Amino acid sequence: MSELVFVNNMGGGIILFLILFGIAYSILWIYCVVDIIRSDFKDPNMKLIWIIIILFGQVIGPLVYLIMGKGTKTSTF
Repeated sequence: MSELVFVNNMGGGIILFLILFGIAYSILWIYCVVDIIRSDFKDPNMKLIWIIIILFGQVIGPLVYLIMGKGTKTSTF
């Protein structure tokens, strides 16, 4: 019960939003890393380059990979 009072005093809506955003971002980040590891790329060095982009571009790295990464993969049917 005291935890709920603490969250309510801290501005419960903002804290809840930040927690949900953090969980969603973590899931996105993990999805991108797993997708990079499991994929084959046209250039063998692209896997390492994408991992570095994801690690050092924490906020925008996964979004850049989702937008641009599909074009660097080999297509398998």
